Amino acid sequence: MRLTNYSDYSIRVLIYLATNQNHKLVNIKEIAEVYGISKNHLMKIIYNLGKLGYIETIRGRNGGIRLAKSPAEINIGEIIRKTEEDFYLVECFQNHSENCAIAPVCSLKYVFNKALESFLQVLDGYSLEDVTENSPMLRDYFEMYGANSPGRTDLST
Repeated sequence: MRLTNYSDYSIRVLIYLATNQNHKLVNIKEIAEVYGISKNHLMKIIYNLGKLGYIETIRGRNGGIRLAKSPAEINIGEIIRKTEEDFYLVECFQNHSENCAIAPVCSLKYVFNKALESFLQVLDGYSLEDVTENSPMLRDYFEMYGANSPGRTDLST
């Protein structure tokens, strides 16, 4: 199973916001610089996370974004289900085996489906709070390896 960058970046945004002390407002530029992700790409993700109710956006001169829910209320499995376009592990998941010669007698689709269910079930067992238990270390890391730090890999291209 491989997740899209969209899901990865969505979770990264939520992690960054969850590590914020006192739920201060954060701007997109700050997140883009810390992760080395395109600001334009993040804008789409932030918009969607707002529509899904995970973050709130405050417009205006002193605006920004912050979590709309507590980290304990944000389930990782739910985020993945809402940010991934599909879970077609093999072609027969999508088009009902039109291109598979053994589809009528194949058990592999069942095995893949069970594996996918298990994968999502594991993710369902974790909240954003669980993956940000080390908030002080994450904050230190964000400060140390944020924009303009030596040795930082830029992912924005």
